[in-house]
Amino acid sequence: MTPETSRELICRLLVEIAPDADVDELDDERDLRREVDLDSLDFQTLVERVAQETSVQIPETDYPKVRSLRGMSDYVAAAATA
Repeated sequence: MTPETSRELICRLLVEIAPDADVDELDDERDLRREVDLDSLDFQTLVERVAQETSVQIPETDYPKVRSLRGMSDYVAAAATA
Protein backbone atom coordinates (compact mmCIF):
# COMPACT_ATOMS: atom_id res chain seq x y z
CA MET A 1 0.00 0.00 0.00
CA THR A 2 1.31 3.42 -0.90
CA PRO A 3 0.73 6.64 1.05
CA GLU A 4 -1.52 7.75 -1.82
CA THR A 5 -3.75 4.67 -1.66
CA SER A 6 -3.92 4.85 2.12
CA ARG A 7 -4.84 8.54 1.83
CA GLU A 8 -7.69 7.67 -0.55
CA LEU A 9 -8.93 5.01 1.87
CA ILE A 10 -8.78 7.38 4.84
CA CYS A 11 -10.61 10.10 2.91
CA ARG A 12 -13.35 7.64 1.95
CA LEU A 13 -13.71 6.56 5.57
CA LEU A 14 -13.75 10.18 6.74
CA VAL A 15 -16.67 10.95 4.44
CA GLU A 16 -18.54 7.94 5.80
CA ILE A 17 -17.95 9.08 9.40
CA ALA A 18 -18.35 12.82 8.77
CA PRO A 19 -20.50 13.24 5.63
CA ASP A 20 -20.05 17.03 5.60
CA ALA A 21 -16.26 16.72 5.38
CA ASP A 22 -14.76 18.29 2.28
CA VAL A 23 -11.78 15.98 1.90
CA ASP A 24 -10.60 17.81 -1.23
CA GLU A 25 -9.91 20.89 0.90
CA LEU A 26 -8.07 19.14 3.76
CA ASP A 27 -4.65 20.36 4.79
CA ASP A 28 -2.59 17.18 4.98
CA GLU A 29 -0.53 18.53 7.86
CA ARG A 30 -3.28 19.80 10.18
CA ASP A 31 -4.99 17.87 12.94
CA LEU A 32 -7.78 15.80 11.39
CA ARG A 33 -10.01 16.29 14.40
CA ARG A 34 -9.95 20.05 13.84
CA GLU A 35 -10.01 19.90 10.05
CA VAL A 36 -13.09 17.68 9.91
CA ASP A 37 -14.55 18.52 13.33
CA LEU A 38 -14.23 14.98 14.68
CA ASP A 39 -14.85 14.31 18.33
CA SER A 40 -12.81 11.66 20.13
CA LEU A 41 -15.39 8.95 19.42
CA ASP A 42 -15.38 9.77 15.69
CA PHE A 43 -11.59 9.67 15.64
CA GLN A 44 -11.63 6.29 17.40
CA THR A 45 -14.16 5.07 14.85
CA LEU A 46 -11.84 6.21 12.06
CA VAL A 47 -8.91 4.33 13.60
CA GLU A 48 -11.04 1.20 14.00
CA ARG A 49 -12.34 1.39 10.43
CA VAL A 50 -8.79 1.82 9.13
CA ALA A 51 -7.83 -1.32 11.07
CA GLN A 52 -10.78 -3.24 9.61
CA GLU A 53 -9.90 -2.23 6.07
CA THR A 54 -6.13 -2.64 6.27
CA SER A 55 -5.40 -4.92 9.26
CA VAL A 56 -3.14 -2.13 10.55
CA GLN A 57 -3.65 -1.67 14.27
CA ILE A 58 -2.90 1.82 15.55
CA PRO A 59 -2.26 1.73 19.29
CA GLU A 60 -3.41 4.71 21.31
CA THR A 61 0.23 5.53 22.08
CA ASP A 62 0.70 6.21 18.34
CA TYR A 63 -2.25 8.58 18.01
CA PRO A 64 0.07 11.63 17.98
CA LYS A 65 1.70 10.15 14.86
CA VAL A 66 -1.63 9.81 13.05
CA ARG A 67 -3.27 13.11 13.96
CA SER A 68 -2.89 14.55 10.46
CA LEU A 69 -4.01 13.07 7.17
CA ARG A 70 -0.39 12.76 6.01
CA GLY A 71 0.68 11.21 9.30
CA MET A 72 -2.07 8.62 9.19
CA SER A 73 -1.52 7.91 5.48
CA ASP A 74 2.20 7.42 5.94
CA TYR A 75 1.73 5.34 9.10
CA VAL A 76 -0.81 3.02 7.48
CA ALA A 77 1.22 2.65 4.29
CA ALA A 78 4.40 1.80 6.21
CA ALA A 79 2.66 -0.64 8.54
CA ALA A 80 0.74 -2.32 5.71
CA THR A 81 3.91 -3.02 3.76
CA ALA A 82 5.98 -4.13 6.76
